[in-house]
Amino acid sequence: MNDWIEICRIDEIPMLGARRVARPRGLDVAVFRTADDRVFALLDRCPHKGGPLSQGIVFDTRVACPLHNWTIGLVDGRAQAPDEGCTPRFSVRVDARRVYLDARELDALALDVARPPAGPACRDATCA
Repeated sequence: MNDWIEICRIDEIPMLGARRVARPRGLDVAVFRTADDRVFALLDRCPHKGGPLSQGIVFDTRVACPLHNWTIGLVDGRAQAPDEGCTPRFSVRVDARRVYLDARELDALALDVARPPAGPACRDATCA
């Protein structure tokens, strides 16, 4: 049995956009809304370079990462070919236009996933 936490009303998620949900531990969760009011939730991290998927463009049941335009499926969190990789997905329930996430998943899923550090790849003084 799932314990569900109410996140927001569906109309508080921009159509073809996302809302971020902060967690006490781990990266945020991005909750997406499609044009036909379907709602999906993924870890707010692109599998490519860690871009914030919540800032991407939603189309159909996919989101384009704002950093390098990788397309990630909202249903399964998988990068679309020819790209490879996936981001964890979270269970969502919509009831009476209210959006709920699974409390157990929020507390336990993908806590070990980190966002890559920002800044240049080279960290020593000889970097040009």
